[in-house]
Amino acid sequence: MNRRAFLSALAGSLLAAPLAAEAQPAGKIHRVGFLSPTSPSDPGNARRLGPFLEGLRELDYTEGQNVVIESRWAEGKYERLPGLATELVRLKVDVIVTYAPPAIQAAKRATATIPIVMAGVIDPVATGLVTSLARPGGNVTGLSLMAPELVGKQLEILKEVAPMVSRVALLGNPANAGNAPQVRHAQDAARTLAVRLQIVEVRGPGDIDRAFAAMTLERAGAVVVLVDALLLDHRTRIADLAARHRLPSVYGLPDHAEAGGLLMYGGSDRDRFRRAAAYVDKILKGARPGDLPVEQPTTFELVINLKTAKALGLTIPPSLLQRADQVIE
Repeated sequence: MNRRAFLSALAGSLLAAPLAAEAQPAGKIHRVGFLSPTSPSDPGNARRLGPFLEGLRELDYTEGQNVVIESRWAEGKYERLPGLATELVRLKVDVIVTYAPPAIQAAKRATATIPIVMAGVIDPVATGLVTSLARPGGNVTGLSLMAPELVGKQLEILKEVAPMVSRVALLGNPANAGNAPQVRHAQDAARTLAVRLQIVEVRGPGDIDRAFAAMTLERAGAVVVLVDALLLDHRTRIADLAARHRLPSVYGLPDHAEAGGLLMYGGSDRDRFRRAAAYVDKILKGARPGDLPVEQPTTFELVINLKTAKALGLTIPPSLLQRADQVIE
């Protein structure tokens, strides 16, 4: 089955699930809300929602029999998230699964009682979503991207591909509470690697072109793009600008590499969303979210866009290609 067919079938099953559930005999049917900032046709759903549903099936949850998935999609329009989160609360779902700070924050503002499972966030403590990783408190728990700690590794991999680069731009969004810890870790890694960092800020879509112009003016030789919802939304534009300015680039989310970015290193989406199902299972069996520790990634992925490397005239070291989990050609 090709990706388009898979996504169409996936979206259809989600829409049909509530109808199927109503035909089931009496018994406990759990209602799980899935709040997404993207759309059902987003290619990323193949490695997010798909593994989450697989994880539920492995834990003996069958859609339409003992679980109903109430999915809500913001279609990339973040202003819709509060209303969609409120819809899920009104439906009295047993738990809400979501990811990315805008969606998690919308869910948290909509309810202080319904458990919320994060399937990925930069730094849940820095963003104020939980009190601590060990004891989240409140109604939010789940999984962290561990993004700040991984920036150093991304910079290291970038240097393997472009060893002569001595000045690297760091593209981030200061309005994101998870930005500051990523910057700090990048600065520590830059000192170790003898790289000078140029911190470039983007607060809105109108800043992106200016950001790349500033990189060129300061003669940056490469760019690290930090994990951020705004930058993710404009990933194709960012990849195009990096290519136009001939800047090798590295990212923390696979969507960027699929959009034309050179390198991606970070926690596995598939693994993280599958593990989110285990949180749902524990909560449905009576566990309190505030007592479930926030977990960090255990599986990491390296993605290399070989097509972009060739366009930039870069030769990827064979040792790095051997370590890659995915090579885009």
